[in-house]
Amino acid sequence: MSNPWPRRLLRYLLLGIAAFVLASLALVLFFRVVPVFGSMVMVERKVESWVDGEPLDIRQTWMPWARLSDEAKLAVIAGEDQRFPDHFGFDFNQLRKAITTWQSGGDLRGASTITQQTAKNLFLWTGRSWVRKLFEAWFTVLLELLWPKERILEVYLNIVEWDDGVFGLEAAARHYFGVSADRLSATQASRLAAILPNPRGWSASHPSPRVLERSHWIRQQMRQLGGTAYLNRL
Repeated sequence: MSNPWPRRLLRYLLLGIAAFVLASLALVLFFRVVPVFGSMVMVERKVESWVDGEPLDIRQTWMPWARLSDEAKLAVIAGEDQRFPDHFGFDFNQLRKAITTWQSGGDLRGASTITQQTAKNLFLWTGRSWVRKLFEAWFTVLLELLWPKERILEVYLNIVEWDDGVFGLEAAARHYFGVSADRLSATQASRLAAILPNPRGWSASHPSPRVLERSHWIRQQMRQLGGTAYLNRL
């Protein structure tokens, strides 16, 4: 008499995979049209604050595309992912450059696209494990298939972390400059984009020389991309 357990385990595994695929598809389709007022990274930060016994006030206000500064949209693309309108979620050119730099003795820097960062921030957790990377790749593909580029950038700008407890462009603009997300100047936008690699360690309102240098480079890139007219490619 044959053992039925291997067949049952395979069946349960396949059912689990199917359930995950359907659930993730439903989530991505849901957030395509619904304003996003939270993310898994926000949940992670809140849990960390409870564990550490240090209260953390999460600040985030959803702002629709039309009320997000065009300068900020362009600054983030210029600083984080200049091929954003053209790639399908993964920038293999930047990945090859990062690997080459690392092999030459330089620091191993990230090559995540805006889509990948949106997938991670919205659905997953921070960290560098291969498991998280696999889930990130899956959600990145779903976002590129099911959302327009404009929606990806809109959600990213509304949930990305800009300081301890500060998430999204509206909260960041008010936190650092005392203005709304639609009132940011090119200089202010470039400083916000400049601190994204280290949002809890760098400041946009009190920039270090490194942040000033990076924000200057971002403004140069914004001009080279053609200014805010570049956004018409999304």
